[in-house]
Amino acid sequence: MRTLSGMGTHMTDNMSELDDLRNRSQAGDAGALNEFFQRYRTRLRHMVQLRMDRRLQGRIDPSDVLQDAFLEAVRHLDGYLAEPRVPPYLWLRYLVGMQLKALHRHHLGVKQRDAKLEVSIFQGPIPAADSLQLASRLLGNLTTPSEAVLRSERMQRLHAALIEMDPIDREILTLRHFEHLSRAESALELGIEEAAATKRYLRALQRLKVLLEEQDRSEDN
Repeated sequence: MRTLSGMGTHMTDNMSELDDLRNRSQAGDAGALNEFFQRYRTRLRHMVQLRMDRRLQGRIDPSDVLQDAFLEAVRHLDGYLAEPRVPPYLWLRYLVGMQLKALHRHHLGVKQRDAKLEVSIFQGPIPAADSLQLASRLLGNLTTPSEAVLRSERMQRLHAALIEMDPIDREILTLRHFEHLSRAESALELGIEEAAATKRYLRALQRLKVLLEEQDRSEDN
């Protein structure tokens, strides 16, 4: 299983948040971690919604996942500050992912989705995003009856294209396009150089475009 120490050894350029969190915590500011967590709550909640198994949506409140992750952050703050191997946001994201993975295991047992639907290339704490979720996010909101039909057709096309993509290409799309991680953060999560992460992202976008164009040609024939 991928661990915090294996998530990377480099920091992103802006580490002032880490310094602020460390200084305030060492000064006895009990609210420092909570303030920092709330700063990223929206991003973390978005990650949970994106990667929560569809069978659990509606049954588990993402806010409960975040609360459990915050309690873990409180317990492990001293250890993290003593040896921060990743930037603070990625550390919190890791803890949220651990909680979500535990909920999947508790409620779903060993049952897993079809491997073709998985986006994550890791066997670690961050559950994979679902390709149907990704297709839905790509399409946005179409609400009129005619738009609903068009949405259904496009959903099927996008879903099929995403399944055909390499797992690492789908993962980099998830990290950059849906979770809005920076190039540096995405590189840390993938365990590759920043330049390589950028190339993979551009390649993934191009690959998705090609697959959709191939589907268009197939439908025209």
